[in-house]
Amino acid sequence: MNVYQGRQNLNRRAPRETGRGLGRVVAVTAALAATAAVMALVGYFFYLLATLPKVDRLADYRPPIVSQVFGDDGSLVGEFYIERRTVVPVEKIPRQLIQAFVAAEDSNFYQHKGIDYLGIVRAAFKNLISLRKKEGASTITQQVAKSMLLTPEKKFSRKLKEAILAKRMEDRLSKDEILYIYLNQIYLGAGAYGVQLAAESYFAKDVDKLNLAEMAMLAGLPKAPNSYSPIKHFAKAKERQAYVLERMVKEGYITQAEADRAKNTPLVIRSLKKVNSDQSAYFLEQVRIMLEEKYGEDRLYKQGLKIYTTMNAEMQKAAYEGVVNGLKALDKRQGFRGALKYLRENEVDDFCKRTEDGIDGPVLKTGATYQGVVIGADPAKGELRVRVGDRSGVLPKKNMAWAGKVALLQSYGRPEGKEKALPLGAVIEVSVVTPDANKAGAVFALDQEPDAQAALFAMDPRSGAVRAMIGGYDFKRSQFNRAMQARRNPGSAFKPIIYAAAVDKGLTPATVFDDSPVEYDSGKDKAWKPKNYDNIYRGAVTMREALTNSINVVSVKILEQIGVGYAIDYAKKLGISSPLDSNLTLALGSSSLTPMELTSAYAVFASGGYRLTPYFITRVTDRDGKVLEEITPPAVPVFTSATSAVRLTADGNNRPADANTKPSEGSSSLAPVPVISPDTAYIMTNLMESVVTSGTGQRAKALGRPVAGKTGTTNDMKDAWFVGYVPQLVAGVWVGYDQERSLGAGGSGGQAAAPIWTDFMQRGLAGVPVQNFTTPDNITFARINPRTGKLAKDGSEGSDVECFVSGTEPTSYDGDAAKGGGDTRE
Repeated sequence: MNVYQGRQNLNRRAPRETGRGLGRVVAVTAALAATAAVMALVGYFFYLLATLPKVDRLADYRPPIVSQVFGDDGSLVGEFYIERRTVVPVEKIPRQLIQAFVAAEDSNFYQHKGIDYLGIVRAAFKNLISLRKKEGASTITQQVAKSMLLTPEKKFSRKLKEAILAKRMEDRLSKDEILYIYLNQIYLGAGAYGVQLAAESYFAKDVDKLNLAEMAMLAGLPKAPNSYSPIKHFAKAKERQAYVLERMVKEGYITQAEADRAKNTPLVIRSLKKVNSDQSAYFLEQVRIMLEEKYGEDRLYKQGLKIYTTMNAEMQKAAYEGVVNGLKALDKRQGFRGALKYLRENEVDDFCKRTEDGIDGPVLKTGATYQGVVIGADPAKGELRVRVGDRSGVLPKKNMAWAGKVALLQSYGRPEGKEKALPLGAVIEVSVVTPDANKAGAVFALDQEPDAQAALFAMDPRSGAVRAMIGGYDFKRSQFNRAMQARRNPGSAFKPIIYAAAVDKGLTPATVFDDSPVEYDSGKDKAWKPKNYDNIYRGAVTMREALTNSINVVSVKILEQIGVGYAIDYAKKLGISSPLDSNLTLALGSSSLTPMELTSAYAVFASGGYRLTPYFITRVTDRDGKVLEEITPPAVPVFTSATSAVRLTADGNNRPADANTKPSEGSSSLAPVPVISPDTAYIMTNLMESVVTSGTGQRAKALGRPVAGKTGTTNDMKDAWFVGYVPQLVAGVWVGYDQERSLGAGGSGGQAAAPIWTDFMQRGLAGVPVQNFTTPDNITFARINPRTGKLAKDGSEGSDVECFVSGTEPTSYDGDAAKGGGDTRE
């Protein structure tokens, strides 16, 4: 063999040897990679094990629960929560309800140890056949692990963690303990977490009162709470209920006959609404702000605090309805503003679908207001056919009479030059007179959301406890609390403060002033000339007549006499903290105040001279009943006609006064402060009784009990006020626009605010005994001539009996040379 042949042989062997070497390299590399991957997976697995949350903490299951707010009688008036839940022990949950959930969600629950391997295979097969995810395989235990211990991220790592935790849970917890967590933790739609609140939300029952039909419907919700909601989709909910019942039959929990009976059992879908958050929203918001600042969000929203407040639920309801009805009446006096919008025919269905999604409950609520679409018109009868969501009904002519002449059109499109015309597709607000049955047959009334706003603030003048508060027409529309935050000119409602200051300066109700035009140098080009509201000047009038008829000129002259600085200091003494104008316009209420400020100032008169700090909360406890804060309700000492002091508690009980009585810890700032004499307070009460009996506040006479109060109306009727009281309650009402403009016809204090106040007091005081205002011993009465302010003989024509602080009554009669307290003031 020559050299050339040898080289050829070597060249033939070289590829074979190179291939074998490369294969060995690849094999070794693959083995190393596989080993590294296995080691990485093992490492990752042990990393997961090390970072997983502890299962042990589930043994002390303490989920976020609702913090509850209670009124002064212990009734539930509000709730604060992130997850609305009431925890119930597993012993209270019916066994059939547990079986329904197990049959629907995890039929092998009592057999597996956290992971249902057979269920995984079955679900995978079904999903493969359908080419989509049709069925899940998470067990109840895995669902608890996901809900309680993991984040909702959709990753393989989370599923692995879920499986590991499920196994650990099964090792540490009993099946009943797992069910206890699951049935209290799960979201079941309608804002309800857990089976107890779901039972309340859908059937107005406690969970242990449910029948089999209702249990099966609840058990069908976890898969898709919104899609299977019996409120929104009753037909689909019934289909799901039937599925659950058949699963229960298959698992041997019930017989086929029981399932059939349950399927045919009539269901009444209604919510057990424990609180009306709309009517209490502003009060609750103030409580929330105070508590969140003190305890933090987590504690307030998740830890089940019990909050006891001063709210009187009936008074709060009366305040809410009084404000809503009063504003609607005022708004309707201004006339119908026309449709909210105009829809084309092809836009109606989409609009109504969105409306339907916002309707809470299977039927429309009587008295509630909804947006509806005109879908039919009968001009001859003067009536409309209106669709609200998926429901329809009639709007008869008599139910829109307040709107005046409205053209009813039988075509779609915006009417040109006819703002009050209602064509097909017009969106209007309607209130429900008769609710719908089977989504038809409702009877509506034309409604209109008011543009104006109002505020109402009511407190107990014996303690300072706030009984009711409304900060606006609709909290959802505006969270601005006008009762506490809106500073507006009070107009003549400020005059009692000026008059009280004058009484403490030695003037009396019989002091006579000249009601005649006057002008003052304003420091500008034009002199200031105060005018009376009615442009009538009466000549010589007493202070009583001046306040009764709200005479502006006399009020200015009174302020001029006592001094502006003195009046401002006096107002501050009564609790007014807002800045006050240091000029004579102060007499006419030119300085802006909040309704709470002015009402609190009137409470000084009602309490017999004590300044009170309004308060909302009396006690707070945690979920275990530990008291976090508590105050002893402050009480004003009341001097009876026998001059014996008694301590009148917030519940109205008289107890002997004790000079050594001390407020509880933390309540010292609430202690009543005597700021004016009981005599001055009574004089002012007596004067304001005349305002109601014969002056600008006569609408309040409808209360049918002793009432003191004062109206207030600012220039151009931009603000309307009425503040008044009985011995047990003082309340103030303001009405106006947020962006100041005239309230128009019927916008005075007596016409816009007094009716709201009277409606509130009539309903709020139902069942509260009628009381007279107590007359202090140092008050005396004398018959006077109101034209001169001097004494008058019994039987004298035009004479009146007047009240005085002893020693200030007039001492001379008409014609006497001597002067008494009834001199005339310019």
